[in-house]
Amino acid sequence: MARYIESTCRLCRREGIKLFLKGDRCYSSKCAVTKRSYAPGEHGQSRKKVSEYGLQLREKQKARRIYGVLERQFSNYFTRAERMRGVTGENLLVLLERRLDNIVYRLGFADSRAEARILVRHGHFLVNGRKVSIPSYLVRPGDVIAVREKSKESPRFKELAAAAAHRNLPAWLQAEAASLEGRVLALPTREQIDVPVQEHLIVELYSR
Repeated sequence: MARYIESTCRLCRREGIKLFLKGDRCYSSKCAVTKRSYAPGEHGQSRKKVSEYGLQLREKQKARRIYGVLERQFSNYFTRAERMRGVTGENLLVLLERRLDNIVYRLGFADSRAEARILVRHGHFLVNGRKVSIPSYLVRPGDVIAVREKSKESPRFKELAAAAAHRNLPAWLQAEAASLEGRVLALPTREQIDVPVQEHLIVELYSR
């Protein structure tokens, strides 16, 4: 499976904003964007005029990197969003939010989406009582996501349970931190998705 193996912090610096890809580190003084707010590389500090295409491309890359999906995966999500009823850009973000790794992160059962992907792949989570080890699995309203009983005894999940108790949840999710169990109440609206992405630019890019 293809995956990104370079420095994660370079991705945030390239986009010029915090993408919160490394959990607690992103909130500390060690954050690379805080220390060096310019793009990586030899010419990172030079000012460049960005074209309309460049702006559209940056928004697409930003969304891909936030949710941790590959180019082909992202293109497939866009194709599916186009076929759905409603606004294509909003449909795209809703599909990305429905990924199991994102739900695990949103519920506070992982510090970052990257950690959530690893935990899901290792089989630590159940969806409606059945083990699911596919990070891209799309949840539906009413689905119950829970940590397996065996996994709850691990020190890492005990840390996460303590932290999840103080986490602010989006209105479309419900969680019981003590039992490490959550429920999808509804699909999110655009107003409930707090990612710094201008989805209309992504639609314009794919419409070229």
